[in-house]
Amino acid sequence: MAHTIVTETCAGIADCVEACPVACIHPGPGKNTMGTDWYWIDFATCIDCGICFQVCPVEGAIVPEERPELQKTPA
Repeated sequence: MAHTIVTETCAGIADCVEACPVACIHPGPGKNTMGTDWYWIDFATCIDCGICFQVCPVEGAIVPEERPELQKTPA
């Protein structure tokens, strides 16, 4: 099961993007409600390695399960 980036908690730091071994984390369009850039995880590509969860410095920005209701995913 994939991890999830909580859109409204993500602060756009992007440590997860560089750490991801399968490049499944992508920038979202625009800003979130906090006014920061945000990222999303492609659930179909994520291998559930947990590296993003480990490197993210923002508490609660990534949850270790697939929760599409918490993550905006551009169409």
